[in-house]
Amino acid sequence: MARHEVVSPIPGVFYRRPDPDSPVFTDTGATVGAEETICLVEVMKSFHEVPAGAAGTVVEFLVDNEDMVDAGQVVAVIDS
Repeated sequence: MARHEVVSPIPGVFYRRPDPDSPVFTDTGATVGAEETICLVEVMKSFHEVPAGAAGTVVEFLVDNEDMVDAGQVVAVIDS
């Protein structure tokens, strides 16, 4: 299997769920589609959906919920 790195498109705050009362978009071990949203990055109250980018299994998340991320930073790894 090939490994696909999911990167943040912008700098901001990383979120694994759409809002505090909702479940996470996906979790380690879950199967995702290439266009499936796996997280959000927020900057100045604007939330940007981050798609998986490749179909496969989520191997790990490399940042914690509400951590600051940089543009181009790897936030998750998918086996595709």
